[in-house]
Amino acid sequence: MNILIIEDEELAAWGLISKLQQRDPSVRIVATLDSVRSAVEWFGANPAPDIAFFDIQLADGLSFEIFEQAEVPCPVVFTTAYDAYALRAFKVNSVDYLLKPVSGEELERAFAKLDQLRGPAALDAGAIRQMMQMLKPQQFKSRFMVKVGDHLSAVDAGEIDFFFGENKIVWLRHRNGRKYPVEYTLDQLEELLDTQHFFRLNRQYIATLGAIRDVVTYSNSRLKVVLKDPLGDGDVLISREKVDAFKHWLGK
Repeated sequence: MNILIIEDEELAAWGLISKLQQRDPSVRIVATLDSVRSAVEWFGANPAPDIAFFDIQLADGLSFEIFEQAEVPCPVVFTTAYDAYALRAFKVNSVDYLLKPVSGEELERAFAKLDQLRGPAALDAGAIRQMMQMLKPQQFKSRFMVKVGDHLSAVDAGEIDFFFGENKIVWLRHRNGRKYPVEYTLDQLEELLDTQHFFRLNRQYIATLGAIRDVVTYSNSRLKVVLKDPLGDGDVLISREKVDAFKHWLGK
């Protein structure tokens, strides 16, 4: 079996090669490449391997860019250090992924899947764009313009306790205790804010950790968040569906 490896970390590459050779001493590593550019050049000048292992994050970009610049006529398994939860969407078009460091059990799973394939496992353009968008660094909004009387003022995202929606108006609650209306919906803000610092608690609130005074277990497997200085009715309930995500965010 001919295998191509695209990996920019030398130790990771050698570790994968070692496990592949342990599994099958007859495997032939046709090339070990470390960049998008070298991979594009290789596919343009060489016959297709039986399978390729692509690290997602390479020195000069994401390996998904290879699909945009060259024909990849072979099944691909992604090897990556990204969290498994974020990679669920990558299991499309018969493509698998392995989390680094790659274990022998995971490798067997990938080859078992390969045995089920019929022909190359091609990624379509839409799937490539989706995966690139998910993994490229996201630009979050760092300042918000608010109106104070007849004046406009900029508020840094780090100075905000929470956003609150009421009567079709969304308010920004500043750490100085004042609130200001903003020209965004909470759904829009959820896309603009850094999820490391902001969490969509429910339909009315997007809050920072610093704005939370207490978290209390509530009926029906829900949680109640007590804000330091709430607006509205004061009770902020986390639905059962969001409890696990909220706990994960708290523990980051």
